[in-house]
This record gives sequence, C-alpha cells and structure tokens, in this order.
Amino acid sequence: MSLSSKVAIVTGSGRGLGLSYAQELAKRGAAVIINDIDQNIVDEAVASITARGGKAAGVAAAVGSTETAKALVAAAIENFGRLDILVTNAGILRDKSLLKMTDEDFDLVINVHLRGTFTCVREAYAYFKDNGVAGRIITIGSPTGQRGNFGQTNYAAAKAGIVGMVRTWALEMKRAGVTVNAVIPVAATEMTKTVPFFGPAVAAEEKGETMPDYYRKDLGFGTADDVAGIIAYLATDEAGTVNGQAIGVGGDRLQIWTHPEAAVTEFHEGGWDFATLQAEFADRFGASQQSVGEKFPPMPAELEAQIAR
Repeated sequence: MSLSSKVAIVTGSGRGLGLSYAQELAKRGAAVIINDIDQNIVDEAVASITARGGKAAGVAAAVGSTETAKALVAAAIENFGRLDILVTNAGILRDKSLLKMTDEDFDLVINVHLRGTFTCVREAYAYFKDNGVAGRIITIGSPTGQRGNFGQTNYAAAKAGIVGMVRTWALEMKRAGVTVNAVIPVAATEMTKTVPFFGPAVAAEEKGETMPDYYRKDLGFGTADDVAGIIAYLATDEAGTVNGQAIGVGGDRLQIWTHPEAAVTEFHEGGWDFATLQAEFADRFGASQQSVGEKFPPMPAELEAQIAR
C-alpha cells in the first residue's frame, strides 16, 4: 500500500497529531504540504520529513478562508505537480461553559474547524473532479462531537458538523471516485497533558514506556502514532471502498461509529398531540432516552493513587 507518487495536504500539521499524520504519509511515500500559522514551526516540520529522505513543502497560513484553501492546493501543484490526498486536521480550542463563552470564542472555533474543513475540501474536490483524480479526503472529528462534553459548545458543534458534512460529501463525491471519511482520534496531545486523569498515560509516553492497559485497552487512548496508521490507510487506493465513515481510533482500539438511528419508533393513530404525549411518553419512550457525554470504566486503584500523588 505505497503512497509513492501521491501528494497530500495536511492542515494544522506543524506539530502534534497533524505532524504525526504528515510524517506517516511521507514515510509511506507521499509528498506532503505542511500547514501551520507559524512559519518557524512549518519549517521545522518540513525539515523533520526531508531530513529522513521524504518530500515536503510548507504553507504558513491560518485555515478557514477560501484564500488559504486555494493557497494550499496551489502549493501542492506548484511543488509536486498534483494533489491526491487532503487531511483537514487544523483546529483550536476556546473552552468555556455556555454563559462564559463569547461570540469570538464561538466564531473562532467554528471558523477554523468547520469552515476550514469546508473551504479546504471544496477546493480539493474541485481539483479532483476537474482532473479526474480519485482523491482521498480525511477529516478529523472528536468524541466530543459524537457525545458532547462540558465546556465545549463551540468545539462540539464544529466536530459534529464535520461528520455531518462527511456523510453528505460521501454521497456527492461517490460518482467521481473520491472518498471522504472522518477519523475520531483519542490520543495524547498538549491539551490532555494538562488533565490529571491522563497523567499516568502521559508520564509513560514521556519516558518512552508503553501506556498502562487501562488507557490503551479500556479507554482506547494512546499516542499520536497510534492514530497515524488509519490516516495513511484511508489515503491509499486500496481503501477506495471505505466511504462516509466515522472511524474512532486510539491506543489498541479501532471503532466504526454508527450513523444516528432511531432508538425506538412508536406510532399513534391520529398523531402525537399534547394530551397523548402527556399520558404515554414516559412509558413508551422514557427507557429509550440516550445518554450524553463519555462514560469511562472504573480506573484501577494503582492508577488513582498515582494521580493523587
């Protein structure tokens, strides 16, 4: 499953998860366009690939605008002659509970995650369609977009929206032979390093040790490299039958998330008026209400003690 002769764009790839994705694609033979807002970080990321014999070039620009999307596609063509793969990873966080979240907090996150995914995918798909390229588009979702999370109204909306767009694009792009999927990573990042709950896992990674089984197996939480493999696989020609999917990955775990389906369906002659709902909702629907947020299995006592120290 070589990606030699393929050209990829990875947004938000100056460091962290995005850099791991870019390095894995390059390792498999693809030429990569690195993107970040900081030119120095872009240069360092490019060097990390070229120093190992890979091919990379960079674009320092904030994702969100049509201008940046056009610049990324143009850079792929100018540097490497074509475009085959787009990974829309760029993102920011502005976490606050609802009453503390400002318009700017909301708009910034939506602009980078949701609008940035939209503009980059639109530009890449236009190139694919005009040039007869059976391209690969890989977007990045989040468990927050699937389940919700306290203090992340903006992020949850953006990530849920990305998966919604993927399902629509899978329909629209199928005839052109272009696939589009969402990957939902659960991995150590700069953000998770600040959360005490993940402390033992982060500490193990920083020591070059394997994370405890509780994280890798029970939570499906791992390293950036644990996620990079599915990114590269979805970019291959062989993955052409995978389309419109939301794929969770982390640690030792891989998941296919279901598309939303009705948990229960009931009919009532004449419809569901107020009086009928008042009389029957609790009995007929109450037990089928869905949970919100993520629920973790109990943590082993030795890990709890490690966090407490």
